Amino acid sequence: MDITIKDVAREANVATSTVSRVLKDSPAISEATKQKVREVMDRMGYYPNFQAQSLAGRNTQTIGIIMPNSAYHSFGNPFFSEVLRGISIYASEKKYGLYLSTSATEEHMYEEVVAMVQGKRVDGILMLYSRKNDKLMTYLEGATIPLTVIGRPYKKSNRITFVDNDNIDTTKKITSHLIKLGHRRIGFIGGSLEFVVTIDRLQGYKDALKEAGIEVDSRYIIHNEEMKRKREDLMNLFLSQDKAPTALVVQDDLTAYEMISLLEASGIQVPDDVSIISFNNHSLSEHSRPALTSVDIHIFQLGYEATGCLIDQIKNPATPVKRIIIPADLIIRDSCTPFCRE
Repeated sequence: MDITIKDVAREANVATSTVSRVLKDSPAISEATKQKVREVMDRMGYYPNFQAQSLAGRNTQTIGIIMPNSAYHSFGNPFFSEVLRGISIYASEKKYGLYLSTSATEEHMYEEVVAMVQGKRVDGILMLYSRKNDKLMTYLEGATIPLTVIGRPYKKSNRITFVDNDNIDTTKKITSHLIKLGHRRIGFIGGSLEFVVTIDRLQGYKDALKEAGIEVDSRYIIHNEEMKRKREDLMNLFLSQDKAPTALVVQDDLTAYEMISLLEASGIQVPDDVSIISFNNHSLSEHSRPALTSVDIHIFQLGYEATGCLIDQIKNPATPVKRIIIPADLIIRDSCTPFCRE
């Protein structure tokens, strides 16, 4: 025989409405009562029917997750697996499920999200990226559904809660670290300039150079798409030893690994000839050769905090808009060395 909510209420000696509020993690119920009811549910083997609750209460206990519309960004980059780990753990703690959107094109993604929102398939939306002039974010900003973004929105908004690192300040600091090591010809290898994270990091890089009185040289700024298309031009830049960069700020650890292999294949050693700093502090970075100096942006925490912000909005629509900045830490390893030649 199936265990019902009435059975749990009777066993816990509380009203059925109290059990219902416990299932929704209502702040009106004390933590002691929540614990007592949950212990009874566990002991009796009660599993709530969230679908029935959705029909009755107009909620789904589900969060919509919007990922970038490319298989590379969504699954080829370990950032997303780690941020999803943070999201799923917090969501699981609060008894929420996840609805992933990974459409292959921008248009299909827009259509899918509109259907998701208008069909009330989810209680809130969590975007894992921020892009400039994004019609999807514009649509969600104007919709009534709770929204949280991992990343700074391109345009300031009084509607959007977001969780991010201070990418401008962090990149300025790591570029300054290279300058303090004696480097003045510092390259920047970034992601797509459609994404705000790349825009901010490029700004931080330029700010550090300007503050140190170093002219920004556009030849030393390469974006990932260009690197894939123009490997020969990139190698020519490095092989022209009198003008080659002596250090690189790289968008993420995966790209840094690729750069190290690419350089060493041309006889250029890291860090003897070129120092490298990257982002994300992937678990393999301390085991790479050389061990990679990287910025720990605390990816898990980004996902965990963003999910908490979204669920707060779902439960209380009057929750104020939040702008949460997660500190980043430079993890110094072996891929950077002082530059003493001119």
